Amino acid sequence: MQYVIDGHNLIPNIRGLTLRDLDDEQALVGLLTPYLRAKNSRAMVFFDRAATGQAGQRNFGLVKAVFVPAGQTADAAIANYFRQLRGASQNHTLVSSDRTVQASARTYRAAVLTSQEFARLLRDFYEQESQADTEQPAMSDEEIQQWEDLFNQYGAQPPDGLNP
Repeated sequence: MQYVIDGHNLIPNIRGLTLRDLDDEQALVGLLTPYLRAKNSRAMVFFDRAATGQAGQRNFGLVKAVFVPAGQTADAAIANYFRQLRGASQNHTLVSSDRTVQASARTYRAAVLTSQEFARLLRDFYEQESQADTEQPAMSDEEIQQWEDLFNQYGAQPPDGLNP
């Protein structure tokens, strides 16, 4: 599944992000990447009001950012994207609280999540990740010694067959 995200509509719904930040778009991309990796998904994020000379698409791995030029809106760019996808829109989920954008996506049978719902999914994901990090037990002294012995046994070179 691929998400189509109305970036500036989502940012105000995520704790710690604000549209007043100069790097709000990059911060959103950074938050999305681990989530998408865990969900085996991709996202196309639309941002309007691109600075002069900054309009266009940029690939950030699992996230493709579309910076819509001044004079156009992300809403119109999203609607046009769904229009181009046609039937393939069924494999996409729109993330936006804008009702006009939602209606456009639904016309092409895309799933819809509000920005608040998606922000909640992100928050829950990061809370679970944080709990998982703290729940991992520390290595015992014996385990540490076994690893040290293993590394010292081979020095700086890995055993045969393990060289990249």
